[in-house]
Amino acid sequence: MYWNCKEKKIEYGKRTLIMGIVNVTPDSFSDGGDHFDTNKAVDYALKLANDKADIIDIGGQSTRPGHTPVSPDEEWDRIKDVLKYVRKKIDVPISVDTYYPNVAQKAVESGADIINDVSGIFSADMAKIVKKTACGWIIMHNGGGTPNDVREFFEKTAYECAKKNKIEKSQICFDVGIGFGKDYDMDMSILANIDKCKLDGYPLLLGTSRKRVIGRGSNQENPKERIYGNIAADTLAVLKGANIIRLHDVKNEKQGILMADSLKEYTAK
Repeated sequence: MYWNCKEKKIEYGKRTLIMGIVNVTPDSFSDGGDHFDTNKAVDYALKLANDKADIIDIGGQSTRPGHTPVSPDEEWDRIKDVLKYVRKKIDVPISVDTYYPNVAQKAVESGADIINDVSGIFSADMAKIVKKTACGWIIMHNGGGTPNDVREFFEKTAYECAKKNKIEKSQICFDVGIGFGKDYDMDMSILANIDKCKLDGYPLLLGTSRKRVIGRGSNQENPKERIYGNIAADTLAVLKGANIIRLHDVKNEKQGILMADSLKEYTAK
């Protein structure tokens, strides 16, 4: 199976893919300020690629609870040079984390292959960009609910994409939206039942990296020390059908993903 993102065909299903996170922000909950400088952000993106991330996800706005949104102009100003320099250096698929259609348009024109949209709404303006550029589109569930509610949102959105906007099914990826409008019990229920969220024929992305649900579940207050809790959550998700894991610490957490894939292979026998 392939996820079509402009000229890139990203194969999924045979093994779990890893999306490495580059936060070009001063206020992200997990690593705010670590890569706010353009040169540091570029270096970190290249490190993630060297650590064998399958996709690099660049974002210029914190989406932590209680964050203050930045304008589209400021968001683009933060990421434009990072995107430009990283694109010149690597051929790894690049995702840009934005819900602003005009930022998405500029990003795709500047070399991004995927738009990672955390808005949780179906945007007709974003849909036009996705259709016109043939880029990949990650659509997140943003809000509370059960695993069935998440699946219903995906089903409705898949219909909007295919029937009403003529976007190819192969361009769409869904994200269950851990931590976005959900409390601890909702997050845990979705993690434990992620297979109930999955739609056939669409890659499913999970992003738990360093989030509050991991902190509470593993009793670890420091976001940067939540690696082992993340590996546990991601292992369960892989065994239940998640295709892409979005995370910060590619080098170390990759071991957990590889082991989860190996276990999945044997549990299927």
